[in-house]
Amino acid sequence: MRQRFWLGTAALVVILVRPAAGQFDIGDYSRILEQIDRNTRLMAHTEVPVGQRALLRYGGTLSFDFLAFDDTNQKTHVLRQTTMTGHAQLNLDGAHEFFLRARTSYLDWNTGDSFGESGPFDARTDHGDDWVEPTLDRGHYRFDLRRALQAYEGRTIDGNLVIQGGRQLVHWANGLVLSQEIDGGEITVSIGPWTLETVAGRTRESTTDIDSSRPGYSGDTKRGFYGGMLSYALTPRHRPFVYGLVQQDDNTSDTVVTDANGTPGDPTDDIVTRFDYDSWYVGAGATGSLGDRIAYGVEIVYQGGEGLSNSLGLPPPGGGPATQLVQTREDIEAFAADIRIEYLFADENRTRLGFEMILASGDDDRLTTTNTIGGNLSGTDDDAFNAFGLLNTGLAYFPNVSNLVVLRVGASTYPFPSSPLFRRLQVGTNLFLYGKLDADAPTNEDFGVVDDERYLGFEPDLYVNWQVASDLAVVLRYGVFIPGDAVTADHDERHFFFSGVTIAF
Repeated sequence: MRQRFWLGTAALVVILVRPAAGQFDIGDYSRILEQIDRNTRLMAHTEVPVGQRALLRYGGTLSFDFLAFDDTNQKTHVLRQTTMTGHAQLNLDGAHEFFLRARTSYLDWNTGDSFGESGPFDARTDHGDDWVEPTLDRGHYRFDLRRALQAYEGRTIDGNLVIQGGRQLVHWANGLVLSQEIDGGEITVSIGPWTLETVAGRTRESTTDIDSSRPGYSGDTKRGFYGGMLSYALTPRHRPFVYGLVQQDDNTSDTVVTDANGTPGDPTDDIVTRFDYDSWYVGAGATGSLGDRIAYGVEIVYQGGEGLSNSLGLPPPGGGPATQLVQTREDIEAFAADIRIEYLFADENRTRLGFEMILASGDDDRLTTTNTIGGNLSGTDDDAFNAFGLLNTGLAYFPNVSNLVVLRVGASTYPFPSSPLFRRLQVGTNLFLYGKLDADAPTNEDFGVVDDERYLGFEPDLYVNWQVASDLAVVLRYGVFIPGDAVTADHDERHFFFSGVTIAF
């Protein structure tokens, strides 16, 4: 790292943000949800006025943020952010729930550190120092049929129907394929041991896209999701599942025009790129526990669909301009898997040990594994797995889950369970080992520079979560990535530091 201030940093920041899944962008740091308890009533007294049967909760948080991290060019970015969040929840008889959450932020980057002040997509990614206008972060209505029948008719059914519509987070299985904020609806039907979950909706436009070569990828994304997941309670401890999901790209009107020779005003050397990536996923797996101390989760998926091929022909070895390639629609044939095991010691320190393995296929004729510019070669199948989930792939490196092998070993504990002040202080660590599944294919960092190396590097992460009081929480995060031989962008370690305080009211 070029700025050696890590050991002296003591700023406080709220943990209302998350690591991005492959691109550093402020729009991709808002996926950790507040946990809101819900009221459950078996019988409602309908003769009591609605105002006395309703449960209304409201509140908010105030945060002061500090974040520092290295990019692939070994530039340290520093951000200070102030965020205010407000929420309200109305629950009527346990059957009807209305929830709203809004937020606004002020971003203060160090000079030259905001996204877009370097790189090819400046105008589309530079947020600068400014207020982020208030936005509706969550807003949904939820209806629970079983609780409605209990409340209004006094009877219980063997099954349930739950409908939830609005702006919400949809997270399936381990989060390998789908973990997105969508504007749409979910319907869950359960009959005996069977449960069917269905989803239909579109991403929030402020969602950060997987294709960073597309204009507006960090704040103007339009993708639709439609699918269902069927699970079966085999025993009280084991729940296998299967699912199917269709993703529809609604960004097809976007184009990028690149001046290949650097001669503005001359359209003869322009390279035009169109965007269209429609995919579908068929997955299976299981969640559950083995005894009282071992929990597990397994998710395996096959990806199909079609996408537009690469538009950019690289200059010849002897020099010359880049060239326009004809884009064609090509089939997607890819796969991925995620396996997790966690061991609970059941001691007073609530100590846990965890292991996770992530696998995702790559495509060796791509120049980058996630983008359209530098994407799949025309006339060939696209073997690179690309989905819309969220897995823990580290703090400082956090690669996209594409052409990737990740092994993670983690541990956490509460070291002072008897201390009144520190009994809710949790410390933990994760160690990541990264590799390529296909040695001849790129990662999301590469662009045309690929060798036959597999080892991407390793990363130790440290974290502290301290619930000081019911309305005050302190969080620390630190990670350092040590690159391996397969990383072509740079060979110096990259650091990530995050500290935070959350004040609730």
